[in-house]
Amino acid sequence: MAGPLSKNLQGCTLTVCQGDLTRQTVDAIVNAANSSLMGGGGVDGAIHKAGGPAILEECLQIRKTQGGCAAGEAVITSGGRLAAQYVIHTVGPIWRGGGNNEAKILTNAYRNSLQLAVDYGLKTVAFPSISTGAYGYPVEEAAKVALSAVLDFLRRRSENPPQNSESNLSEVRFVLFDPHTLNTYKSELESL
Repeated sequence: MAGPLSKNLQGCTLTVCQGDLTRQTVDAIVNAANSSLMGGGGVDGAIHKAGGPAILEECLQIRKTQGGCAAGEAVITSGGRLAAQYVIHTVGPIWRGGGNNEAKILTNAYRNSLQLAVDYGLKTVAFPSISTGAYGYPVEEAAKVALSAVLDFLRRRSENPPQNSESNLSEVRFVLFDPHTLNTYKSELESL
């Protein structure tokens, strides 16, 4: 299953592709952050490294005003040196077996990220697979939650369109690093 897969759903293109999230030319990329917003490993560290110190400075300001970012919530900063204008930082759940509201928290992470994008009038957003790295969320489960959350968000917006059509998303992209995650997300997108 090489190459990207795209599907038009609810007036928005959903794309699943393999690549480097930090190099995406979109309005915003989403960072799978930790609650401290101070950078870390995986995609979080890569975004902070590629985007430069401006992102960390803005994260420090957010920490001063609201003490970080809770699981399921999202905050926004500039993109620093990235091609993307903004970085939306969201905190996914740590997988603890599935009985601790992980799916609900993960859904909220996607939903709140998309809502921030809309609030800022952004058209294109690129996500990683949130919580499937160090946080241990099984990729098969995470892909279902991710795509369902995005589709549900788009469906609700099409049922209750905003007054301002400028705030409509045109593309939601999942940029995945490894072939297994890519193929899992592609299979899930094909089933929608």
